[in-house]
Amino acid sequence: MRYLKHILLSACGLVMVYPILWLFFGSFKTNDDIFGNASILPSKLQWSNYKDGWFAIGEHPFHVFFANSFLLSISILIGTLFSCSLAAYGFARLRFPLKKTWFAVLLVTIMFPKQIIIIPQYLLFAKLGWLNSYLPMTIPAWLGEFNGAFFIFLLVQFIRGIPRELDEAAVVDGAGKVRFFFRILLPLLKPAMFTVSIFAFMWSWDDFFSHLLYINSVKLYPVTLALNLFLDNTGKTNWGAMFSVSFLSILPLLLLFFFAQKHFVEGISTTGMK
Repeated sequence: MRYLKHILLSACGLVMVYPILWLFFGSFKTNDDIFGNASILPSKLQWSNYKDGWFAIGEHPFHVFFANSFLLSISILIGTLFSCSLAAYGFARLRFPLKKTWFAVLLVTIMFPKQIIIIPQYLLFAKLGWLNSYLPMTIPAWLGEFNGAFFIFLLVQFIRGIPRELDEAAVVDGAGKVRFFFRILLPLLKPAMFTVSIFAFMWSWDDFFSHLLYINSVKLYPVTLALNLFLDNTGKTNWGAMFSVSFLSILPLLLLFFFAQKHFVEGISTTGMK
């Protein structure tokens, strides 16, 4: 029975990883090989696809777009951790009027699709002069808007599992609420913070719609928008070159999840436990 489970899990894993394998091997194919060869393996390795793809967008090589993606994603990540951890601490430990009501409102916002606020957000950012910059993505993250409701809920459940005796001991030792948060609570939040970090980085790295909406200058493009420049209306797209850069664009996420999966699983499994 155990071997059967392993076989089934291996088969499911192969099905799930097949698109990535197809993308990887496709990055070594020519256009004719991609559309004329049914095999996943290339007939001949086209190593030049990686060089052609890296320098395909005129005067902007792809390291510019990768740097933009890292800058944008890390800025959103830091802002999300800062704002959501503070908000979660307030909901989990502090007392203030209508606390339960506001937390319920926060949870309701998780159910709303982001698209319903796109137009008023765009008009607001246009009036503020933030278009064609990273401000429409980073400033809301620092205020808890970038999937903040989900992250706050996740952190609140984790904080509720931390004994309140720690709060009382901190008060006895003369620590205020701010000192308790930074010196005692934050170190205990590491598993949940790792989980939030992984989600925030992956979702901001993969975001396409917000980038397309607010960024107009090619030199500010993240990788998601730069890949879109490969599509040629004349039908002369170099698919192998596009596949090569596409594979490189998902490589940071694969490495991140591979090396941080222990913290990710720990943060998910311990959330809400007493």
